[in-house]
Amino acid sequence: MKILIFGSGGVGGYFGSRLLSYNKEVYFIARGEHLEAIRKHGLRVISKLGNVYNEVINVSDTVSDFGIVDVVILSVKLYDTANAVKAIEPAIGPKTLLVSFQNGISGADILVDTFGPKQVIGGSSSIATRVSEPGVIVHTGSMASLIFGEWDGGTRPLTEKFFEVCKLAKIDVELSTNINRVIWSKFVFLSAFSGITCTFRQPIGPILMNNEKRQLFQNALEETTKIALAMGIVLPSDLVNQRMTFAEGLPVDMYSSMYHDLNAGKRLELPWLSGLVVDLGQKFKINTPAHQFFVEKLSNYSSGTKN
Repeated sequence: MKILIFGSGGVGGYFGSRLLSYNKEVYFIARGEHLEAIRKHGLRVISKLGNVYNEVINVSDTVSDFGIVDVVILSVKLYDTANAVKAIEPAIGPKTLLVSFQNGISGADILVDTFGPKQVIGGSSSIATRVSEPGVIVHTGSMASLIFGEWDGGTRPLTEKFFEVCKLAKIDVELSTNINRVIWSKFVFLSAFSGITCTFRQPIGPILMNNEKRQLFQNALEETTKIALAMGIVLPSDLVNQRMTFAEGLPVDMYSSMYHDLNAGKRLELPWLSGLVVDLGQKFKINTPAHQFFVEKLSNYSSGTKN
């Protein structure tokens, strides 16, 4: 199976490396110093689940170098999605399957608008990673899973084959019959988790131990859940409690990936996370004071100003 990883940072670099350990037809798109390091020294993953080092990598900054592929995994930052969608066109054939493992909910929508729902499936990843230096991905914690599935809950041979390849690569993977619920359940958590860890520059442990911050985090979960329900997304009735329990089970020193971008002075995905929650709240007349607070506190850093 010919797989293109468009975006070889934390998520794409990690899962792409796992896939490459089983399936040799994995191709990576990277840029800048990360690209040059991978070309010269390969791609290294450091993980409690087992380190991975692939010395020889098919990597480029140009999609046309690899021709038409079977599967495209989109794993760039949300603000790069529009440019990425244009860039991947040379890899797309009539049967190519596309899946976004980005944060938020907008990446898949842009893919569907561009290539149509028949070539796009929904996806969600759960992992904490960072590029510690060019060519090196550090996986923190033990959570590393993929979930994907057809929008209508059905299946097709190529999706099933991709699922089997992921399993053979020893990736914790699930084929979902309700991928919209999966994507929104993650968005409910991630928008709150990113907003609060960045706002207070603290990991989740101290935040949950502080009553005021804990309540703010729960309020943020509740706001996004209300918006999902207003949009007709069917979520578990106890989703907020589930997400709170999930947060309590995380390592106490765990930050969001957006915090690492903030700390490094990089551009933030804020407009596509808490910012989108605020925008949707206005559209559906749902108050979102928690997410509004995150946006107000972080908007000066959203373009990449060093904090």
